[in-house]
Amino acid sequence: MPRITVTVDEITYEEEVEPRLLLVHLLRDRLGRTGTPIGCDTGNCGACTVMLDGVSVKSCSVLAVQADGGEVVTVEGLSSGQEWHPMQKAFHAEHALQCGYCTPGMIMAAIDLVRNDPDPSEEAVRRGLEGNLCRCTGYTNIVRAVRRGAQEMAGRHD
Repeated sequence: MPRITVTVDEITYEEEVEPRLLLVHLLRDRLGRTGTPIGCDTGNCGACTVMLDGVSVKSCSVLAVQADGGEVVTVEGLSSGQEWHPMQKAFHAEHALQCGYCTPGMIMAAIDLVRNDPDPSEEAVRRGLEGNLCRCTGYTNIVRAVRRGAQEMAGRHD
């Protein structure tokens, strides 16, 4: 079995993995990062989105061996101690969830979107989150949260 080294939320792990093991299963089952949910296991819903080397990926579509030598950030790795990431705060403030199942993936995708477009329009947010599905909301609060999170990340409070 291949042996990989991966840094997850600033902790480096060495793991022996089956070649077909998905990153989401490594994160949840082996490393205890249960904040990354398994939604569809097909890459359609985006609930399992994490950052891999600074880019959002659906961890059910990435093999653990593909993360060898990489750096993964999960929703659990966003906060600094007790201080939430600005996007987490924005989702809370804007009530951008109902059941919360999609929220970790939405937040991770939103952060990546905002890094590439620091002041996204409503249309840009909707387009940027197309690969992340929410079955509970009408997306209005999610869009508002992403835009608010973008402002917070940029240090603006307009």
